[in-house]
Amino acid sequence: MGVPFDFAPDRPEHIDAILNGLDRYNPEMTAVFQDYVASQCENQTYDCYANLALLKLYQFNPHLTRDETTTNILCKALTVFPSPDFSLCLALLPPSVLASSLPSSDSLAEAVQKLAELSRQLNSCDYAGFWATLDSDDLYADLVADVAGFDELMRVRIAVTVSQAVREVERPLLESWLNLSGDEFEQFVGGVCGWKVDGPVVRVPMNKENEAKGMVVRENVRFDRELALPPFPPSEEDRPIPFSVVGEKLTILTPSRVLAHDTPSVRAARIGPIFEEP
Repeated sequence: MGVPFDFAPDRPEHIDAILNGLDRYNPEMTAVFQDYVASQCENQTYDCYANLALLKLYQFNPHLTRDETTTNILCKALTVFPSPDFSLCLALLPPSVLASSLPSSDSLAEAVQKLAELSRQLNSCDYAGFWATLDSDDLYADLVADVAGFDELMRVRIAVTVSQAVREVERPLLESWLNLSGDEFEQFVGGVCGWKVDGPVVRVPMNKENEAKGMVVRENVRFDRELALPPFPPSEEDRPIPFSVVGEKLTILTPSRVLAHDTPSVRAARIGPIFEEP
C-alpha cells in the first residue's frame, strides 16, 4: 500500500491538529504555517500537505502573502522531484505571478519563473543543465539559501532517479549529472549511494526498478453469448422473382423479359417466391 498524500512523519502535533480541523482555513494560522515552513528549511524535513494549506490561505488572503515563504515552499518542492509537488504549488499561485511576460519590478514573479525553469530541466532529466542554470545567476543562490543542504538533497534525488533507470553509467556523464568530481564524487557515489566506481564506469547495484525482466502477457477473452452469424446467400429457387404491374395486370418477368422491363420502378418492387409464367 502506498503512503498517503497527507502523511509526514516529522509533522508536529499542533500542525496535525490544525490540518485536520477548520483552523486550516483560519487566516490567523498563517503565521503558524510560516514558522513551520522555516522549520522545514532548517531541519531538512518536508510536509507538502501543510505547505499547500499555507498557499491556499495566501490565495484567500493575498494581503498575508510573504514572498520569501512562497519561494521557500517551491524550493522545498524541488527537492522531492520527480513528484508533482512543485506543479501542485504552482497551481495555487496567482495568475499574475505565473504569466510569462512580466515587469522586472515583480520580484516574486521573476523568482517563480526561475524556479519553474529549474523544475522543467529536472523533469526532462537535463541534470547538467540544471546545475549550470543554478550557477548562472546570483538570484538562484539567494532563492535556495534558506533551504539547508539544498545541493546535497538534489544530488540524492538525481541519484535515486538514475538508479531506477540504469545498471551502469559512464563516470564523466555521472559527474556532470551530480556536479561533482574527484574525491568528492567518489565519496558521494561510494559512501552515500553505495555504488562501485570501476575505472571509467560506475556500476549501480540491481534493484527492482533497473532489473531487466521478460514479461509474457496473456489475455483471456470471453463472450457472454454466441455471435449471430449472417445468413447464407439464398439459393436460386429462393430468390425473389421480378415482376411488373401495369394497371390490374401482373406480369412475371422471365429472364428474357428482365432486361426489357428493368426500370427503377420495377427494381423497387420485389416479391417471391411465386410461380413463374409458363
